[in-house]
Amino acid sequence: MRIISLDAIKGTEILAKDIINDSNSVLMLKGSVIKKEYVRRLKDLNINYIYVDDEVAKGVDLSESLELQIKEQCQDIVKDILLRYSFQTDNDLKEIKKVADDVIYDVLNKPEVLYNLSSIRDKSESTYSHSLNVCALSVILALKLKLNKAKIKEIAIGSLLHDIGFTYISMDYSQLTYEGCTEKQQRELKKHIIYGFSAVEKMDWLSATAKEIILSHHERLDGSGYPFHLKGDRIKIGSKIVAVCDDFDSRVYGNLTTKMKVHDAIDFIVGQADLKYDINVVKVFVDSVAAYPTGTIVITSENETGIVLRQNVKCPTRPVIRIIKNNKGVTYKDWLEKDLTKELTLFITDTVID
Repeated sequence: MRIISLDAIKGTEILAKDIINDSNSVLMLKGSVIKKEYVRRLKDLNINYIYVDDEVAKGVDLSESLELQIKEQCQDIVKDILLRYSFQTDNDLKEIKKVADDVIYDVLNKPEVLYNLSSIRDKSESTYSHSLNVCALSVILALKLKLNKAKIKEIAIGSLLHDIGFTYISMDYSQLTYEGCTEKQQRELKKHIIYGFSAVEKMDWLSATAKEIILSHHERLDGSGYPFHLKGDRIKIGSKIVAVCDDFDSRVYGNLTTKMKVHDAIDFIVGQADLKYDINVVKVFVDSVAAYPTGTIVITSENETGIVLRQNVKCPTRPVIRIIKNNKGVTYKDWLEKDLTKELTLFITDTVID
């Protein structure tokens, strides 16, 4: 199974997962052949990527993806909690603690987990998927930084709620990027920090750490962040962790910013280490994220085309790949697998977005 763009559909691919709309109605069943004439209709429904089984996807297994697992397990719950909170009271919001426990449990069950982005995000679910992704990755980093269990849970809750202030933003920002906004639009978007903190400030059940994450996850070490332009150690560890995870996930999925490939987003974060981001947080981040997610089409240093089959947990930049085409573009008929932790002279030079 792999993810491909509808633009890449040839008409012979087999759907690997049901296509479900915003109302949880099944539009197409797993096992259906995706014919070209279906593409326009699916796009009209704001569906741009799907899971398929095809010749290229042979040997790719996304079932171990922590991101996909947590999304399927928790996303509808988070959406329901936040929507109910919008219309009722903070008692509904307390249920987020159970989601935090579930995410921590899933991470602890895979002590050698490598965060491997392997899911699809539609515009309608971006807020909830983003919050879950930031939470899962923040928990992984907090564990690797050896923070105590109580602090990890506080960070998990804070990261799930870090963007709750967007609930109070009235403008339509779904198609915007910060860079492309007017100054007035940027000011309004940045208010989500204050709106979010103001909404939870008097909630006794929410820890000071969680509240501080909501308020300070856009602060940067050099003082270039907002809302208070805090520097260095004036930013607490929870906010330092969530700052990295939030920026990374936003860039990978194009959330109010220009969309990047995973390895480019990692390089961006590394390039800002010790300037905008805590160097120790960045170090564990780099060790925790698969630079080339399972199912990604890659180009090697020998100009071959391959697909990532599985990860090497202790070496996130050197997965196991299957070579699909040689350097002349000829498709291999035989199975040719290469483990980049053993093929030491072979490197991935780029990825291909289908």
